[in-house]
Amino acid sequence: MALKGIKVVEMMGLAPGPFCGSILVDFGASVTVVDKIQPSPFDVMSNGKKMISVDLKSKEGVSVIKKLCASSDVFLDTFRPGVLEKLGLGPTSLLEENSRLIYARLTGFGQNGNFKYKGGHDINYVAMSGVLSLLRTKAEPPRPPINLLADFAGGSVLCAFGIVLALLERTKSGKGQIVDANMTEGLAYIASWLFRSRNLPVWSGDPGTNVLDGGAPFYRAYKTKDNKYMAVGALEPKFYTNFLIGLGLHEDQYNQVGDVEENTKKFEEVFLQKTQDEWCQIFDNLDACVTPVLDFDTIDNEKYYMSNDSFKRNANNTIVPKPAPGLSNTPGIPAGLKPLSQPGQHTIQVLKELGYDETKINELIKQGCVYAKQTSNL
Repeated sequence: MALKGIKVVEMMGLAPGPFCGSILVDFGASVTVVDKIQPSPFDVMSNGKKMISVDLKSKEGVSVIKKLCASSDVFLDTFRPGVLEKLGLGPTSLLEENSRLIYARLTGFGQNGNFKYKGGHDINYVAMSGVLSLLRTKAEPPRPPINLLADFAGGSVLCAFGIVLALLERTKSGKGQIVDANMTEGLAYIASWLFRSRNLPVWSGDPGTNVLDGGAPFYRAYKTKDNKYMAVGALEPKFYTNFLIGLGLHEDQYNQVGDVEENTKKFEEVFLQKTQDEWCQIFDNLDACVTPVLDFDTIDNEKYYMSNDSFKRNANNTIVPKPAPGLSNTPGIPAGLKPLSQPGQHTIQVLKELGYDETKINELIKQGCVYAKQTSNL
């Protein structure tokens, strides 16, 4: 696997940090999650990772983390700016001990600026990136796009990308560096095409009235007879022609540049005449950029994915998507198929690997500096 042999220390945080660590695990990295003594009840991403529980307020606990980082390649900081510096775990301290360490910082607003110490969630980062202002119609306020854009696209994915870039650069310089990934600027970067295309005709109207944001009758979703939906993306004339063929309509009456309200109303009426399956039978045989809106919770059973293992289920019956992108020689393997690691499950194992003897491990456990799920293996 592409990242085999890379050792990562991940500080337990909310969703963006754990998913960043999961990306690295899926492509072969060994990730050790540092959790608090009182574990997070929201962890769903520790599959395939080692988990140790440490009291970061104790001197001995901090010493364990420093020792762990001294022999690791990547440290993933998921705290607000300045928090780990106060504990003696900032980049200056850790890079002095291990000059090859990649110190990745994943925050909402970054290490600088007026908002660096403020809390926030995906909706706030999307708002501050400028993107949320586009996700609305003229009559309604902006609608948050779940917690997908900033948390995971602008945060997790770009942080993992930055880590891989730093690892690549280290092969030349032999030195680590700091990766400053923040969700607000990350999403703004993801939206580069939107920023650069503002003068194109596709953005000539108010939000919600343009071709790509639901204002065009040939680029939106339509309800079917069985209360499901079909997604239409018939932008180019050749696709629009096939779209009308599928609907049984004539282009001279429902021209692509014709009356928007009239076309939309007609398309809505026609789609309501058949079920989603019936429309699929029609458009599976037409190159019209018309596809079903597949159900999130049953997507692994869809005929479109039955042959390529895009989705699998783990022992808890949770859907696990295949790692992307695909690599011909070193493909990713979904760690999500493995059992969810438990708080403190690997504390003893990790401490032994760091050179702690049984007496010292027992002492750390009794003092509450670390928590071990099982101590019978000593």
